[in-house]
This record gives sequence, structure tokens and C-alpha cells, in this order.
Amino acid sequence: MATERDSRAPGGSSAAPGAPGGAGTRLRHGARPASTGPRLLTGAKVVLPTGVVEGGQVAVDGRRITGTAPAGAETVDVTGHWLVPGFVDIHNHGGGGASFSGTPEQILTAVRTHRLHGTTTLVASTVTDEMDLLVRQAGLLSELAEQGEIAGIHFEGPFISPCRKGAHSEALLRDPDPAEVRKLVDAARGHARMITLAAELPGGIDSVRLLAEHGVIAAIGHTDATYEQTVEAIDAGATVATHLFNAMPGLGHRAPGPIAALLEDERVTVELINDGTHLHAAALQLAFHHAGAGRVAFITDAMDAAGIGDGRYMLGPLEVEVSEGVARLVQGGSIAGSTLTLDRAFKRAVTVDRLPVEHAVAALSANPARLLGMSDRIGSLEPGKDADLVLLDAAFDLKGVMRQGEWVVAPQLP
Repeated sequence: MATERDSRAPGGSSAAPGAPGGAGTRLRHGARPASTGPRLLTGAKVVLPTGVVEGGQVAVDGRRITGTAPAGAETVDVTGHWLVPGFVDIHNHGGGGASFSGTPEQILTAVRTHRLHGTTTLVASTVTDEMDLLVRQAGLLSELAEQGEIAGIHFEGPFISPCRKGAHSEALLRDPDPAEVRKLVDAARGHARMITLAAELPGGIDSVRLLAEHGVIAAIGHTDATYEQTVEAIDAGATVATHLFNAMPGLGHRAPGPIAALLEDERVTVELINDGTHLHAAALQLAFHHAGAGRVAFITDAMDAAGIGDGRYMLGPLEVEVSEGVARLVQGGSIAGSTLTLDRAFKRAVTVDRLPVEHAVAALSANPARLLGMSDRIGSLEPGKDADLVLLDAAFDLKGVMRQGEWVVAPQLP
């Protein structure tokens, strides 16, 4: 996926059209809602690692979930609703009319747009560009990671295959030379979380080993690799499939390609874009059947139009038309990322794909949190963890978002 470097002017508020309405509290740039003190949320169906608790409760004191209700806690009756952990997006390029390749103001607009849709932890994804610009952007994003606005950086490109470039600029692609890969890792100052590369290219396997040695996720994507080359990359340390099925050879009975290798290996977490455009429902079911609910991570792969709507956008030098929520290159018609938000991915998972709610929670929260090494803080509603949670009604529409004990979207109750 690619996203624009000079995005549309985001405006003065990070509240995006299409975000939850009503009484929801909307963040503005530089603003954080004041803490409302200890709270006890009661009566909901609470999704815990052990299963669904009917008429459950979640106690919050400050930034954390607690095992018992704090003294003087305000009781919030959310009977008839679901309480699930805050969503974790490990692959996201922007939203609200702004991208993670833009200015700090634009980056914050994108982050806060997705928070309004339940994404309480987000890894900012860059796109293929000149190496010096990627290095510069890595420095900017690392500052926001240090401030706690994002959970790290994902570099999608430039180390990808021209055969499977998608909406990336072919002129800017390059082989994954370990020295160049190391340059991006160093520029991120410890905040590089993941790099997507085509391991079959010269230097690919050595780069996978380099990333594994430095604790950075090596993700296989935008690749033309064979089954055997993909197995070699996994053995070298690759642990993620970047948007499985998309931007890679299809599954063949004589040439199974990367899909089979990535699905069959228990060391690999597979990303899926569950927007109804990138994947047929049968492909999603195939992934869950073979990888299991513990190895799937739903992502948005969102571009600037997420939370904004249809129109024309620029992806670097490439023009994109967003029509009926689907982003495609004007020249060639390739899908150019998505306009997805994770609340929509959740609702589709349980209402269209008919996944158990617990499986959707795993794919949206627990699995990506584990992949990021953050399971001690996020990904489940357990005492001691960050009070990151999403309130959904019986139809699985978003009705509230809490991040670190503060309402991003105040409860919208009848």
C-alpha cells in the first residue's frame, strides 16, 4: 500500500466524518480529555481471555484496570452492551485526510481519527519513498512514539518486488540491502517495529536475519517468492505475512507459493484486511481454518481517506480515486490501501463472517499485542493492564472508547 506525502489539509479537529456521533467526546489537536476518576462499568458482556462473562464488570482506577472497584468509583451501567479490549492496528498509513508520511500535525490527525473508531494502540506505517526522506520521517515518528502517541513504526517498502508493487512507485523500489535496512532501523531510534520486504530479492534473507537479531519484525509481503523461498525466510526469522493473499502469488496446486508457507507455519502471524474488498469471505475462512484464531491479526492498511470519504487523493506521484469507500489507482486500477477502520472490521467479522466474538477480539487485540511484545500492558481486559476498552451495542456498533482510563468517545447510552 502507499499513501500520500502531501495530504489534504486535515483541518482543526481530529474528529472525522463517519466517526461515532451523539455525545462522544472528540479530541482536538494537543488536547487530552480530563480523567473522570475511578469508574466501575457494569452489566455488559465482557470478553476476557477465558471467555465471555455475562453481566460482567470492569473496574478502572487512573490509567489501569483494577481487580476490585476503587473506593468512591462512579458506576456506569452498560447493560445490553459488549466490552472488549481496545483495538491494536499494526499496519496503518493514515486517516482523517492525513498520512503518517506527513507533518506532526497530520500524523496526530490520523492517529486520533482511528482512536475515535476504537484503535487505542497504533503502529504508523510509512510507504516507499526516497531513502533520505524515509530516514527523516523515521526520526519524526520516533519522537511521537516516545511521547506515547504511536506504538512504533512499520516500514512497508521500499524493499519489495516490482512484480507485486501494488500502489507503490516502482521507480523508488530497491533490493533489501542489509546496510540500507539497518539505516532505517537506526533512524527509528529503537521504535522500528516491523519492515515488510520481499525476501526473494538479493539481500532479502540476510536482511530478515538482521531484523530478527535487532528485535524488529520481518514481514513477508509485496513478494513474488516461491514456497521454498518463503520457507527459507521464515526459518531465517520472518514472523508476519503482510496482508496475506494481497500483493503475492495466488495459491496453486503445483506452485503453492508464499500463501501456503505462511499459513502452515506456527511461527507466523498473518495480517488480513477484513473490509469485504481485499478478501473474499472464503479466503478469510481459509486463513482462520489453517492458521487458527491465535495467528490472525486484522489490520486496516488504511490510507488518508479513512474516516473522510470518497474523492481524489495523491499517493506520492500516484493519483487515487476513492469511490464507495474503495481506493484504487487512477492509472491501472490497483487497490491502493483501504478506507477501513477497526470497528468496521470487528462488526464485519462477527455479523458477516460469523466469527465467534472471542476470535474477533483475538484478531483485533490480543494477537497484535502479543506480536508487538506488549501483552503485559494491552490486548485484554485484565487487572494491571492499561484501561483500553471499546464499548459496543448489541448490533456491534461502537458506542464508547476508553484509552488509558480516559474517554476518547464518551459512552453513548440510551
